[in-house]
Amino acid sequence: MSDHQSARPLKVLQLTDPHLMARDDGALLGVNTRESLSAVIEEALRSHGQPDLVLATGDISQDASVASYHYFGQKLEVFQCPSAWIAGNHDDSATMYAVADEFDARRRQFVLGGWHFVMLDSSVHGKVYGELSADELTFLDQTLSEHSGLPTMVCLHHHPVDIGSDWMNQIGLKNREAFWQVIDRHTNVRCVLWGHIHQELQQQRNGVQLMASPSTCIQFTRGSTDFAVEPLAPGYRWFELDPSGNITTKVCRAEQFRFNLDEGSAGY
Repeated sequence: MSDHQSARPLKVLQLTDPHLMARDDGALLGVNTRESLSAVIEEALRSHGQPDLVLATGDISQDASVASYHYFGQKLEVFQCPSAWIAGNHDDSATMYAVADEFDARRRQFVLGGWHFVMLDSSVHGKVYGELSADELTFLDQTLSEHSGLPTMVCLHHHPVDIGSDWMNQIGLKNREAFWQVIDRHTNVRCVLWGHIHQELQQQRNGVQLMASPSTCIQFTRGSTDFAVEPLAPGYRWFELDPSGNITTKVCRAEQFRFNLDEGSAGY
């Protein structure tokens, strides 16, 4: 991908955890995930207009079907910009990346608008937790070294910090210490961004912004000991990234989307 030569901030839309299915009536805890994604996309366009980049941070599909990935790619065609997809625990990475190739959305790292983006695959086949392989950590270290002069955003699916939710702390990034050892070696990392937790989070660690965002479908209850969902509207995160490294960000929700959430479920 070529660099985006412009003085204005780079506009970036994060869409995460759509949990799409092959069937157009596919629902997760009572929420039609295609309809909720559509509502989120419409809200992003209405509130912010066209982005320069779309980041899809995993669990694009619930059933890992080719049809669900194609649907996602087709929905993103409303945006006049590139996208980058990474796998989550519900995705089949081989299937997802094959479809991402069709939509030119398989990018491990790239430079745009004066920023460097690194897309990591933390998915582990057949497991809910995440882990970064030795090869993935080596790749991260090397690409951060090669782009040491650029502010960098590192994206993955699984949360690399505890989020104060007992059940979710068991299914985050298992080798987070190794991840942070790499990040701590590189002063160019400005932001680490993830999905998976279906809720808004913003923290700081050693001057690095840590962020997670609402799902485009169901939302997990913040601070819950056991699995729980709450009837918050589906959402997205919007960034404006200045070439100097400054970050402006906001979480927005499709408040007008109507749904009947099954709040009594013990899992998904």
